[in-house]
Amino acid sequence: MENVDVLTIAAHSDDIELTCSGTLIKMIDKGYSVGILDLTPGEMGTRGSAEIRAQEAEAARAAIGARFRERLNFGDSRLTTSIENRFALAEKIRAAHPRTVILPYWEGRHPDHYTAATLGYEACYAAGLKQLPVAGAPHRPKKILYASMYWEVQPSFVVDISSTFDRKLSAIQCFASQFAGDLRDITELYPAWGKLVDRITTQCKYYGHLMGADYAEPFVVKEVMAVDDIVDMRVASV
Repeated sequence: MENVDVLTIAAHSDDIELTCSGTLIKMIDKGYSVGILDLTPGEMGTRGSAEIRAQEAEAARAAIGARFRERLNFGDSRLTTSIENRFALAEKIRAAHPRTVILPYWEGRHPDHYTAATLGYEACYAAGLKQLPVAGAPHRPKKILYASMYWEVQPSFVVDISSTFDRKLSAIQCFASQFAGDLRDITELYPAWGKLVDRITTQCKYYGHLMGADYAEPFVVKEVMAVDDIVDMRVASV
């Protein structure tokens, strides 16, 4: 693992592709480095297998342009905020030394998603403790962002991904085991590719509309957002 500017942490492979990969690609285009941590192998998934998903995750990493992608074994559908998991994740955060961390939003349908948000925050804090009994020098990321796609919450800000939207779709499409199938079959737990593209396009268009862009991804932060220039602000009030 190497140092990166942005580290994104999620419960399962394909989570970050669906929620924030357009933003990750945009940051890479700007010259920043990105790393990905999947907390579980996704072994409980209805489709595919952990081995297949690992191969798909690596293909998606390459499509995004992330420097690394590591998969931890904290247990799909068994993810907890245990001290052991907190310390193990804190050690990874120290190794990656990110300036910004992206976590899932802290509410959700899947327990692993909101658990990953809590565990990620606790590990970010723990990683900065000098006496923490794990490898690496103390490091605490400056900023934690929560990717809030798929949750009805007012975003703190949105990121214009119009230039990277097609590559976001390419990264998602790497997970054929999860999203391939007959579009006419609406009984499946997860939508087939055509239906998924329609859903993603609609959501990203909605958030893009909020800022006058074609496509955007939403994020939430727990602290206030600071503005240095109140004259040159992108989104108009009237």
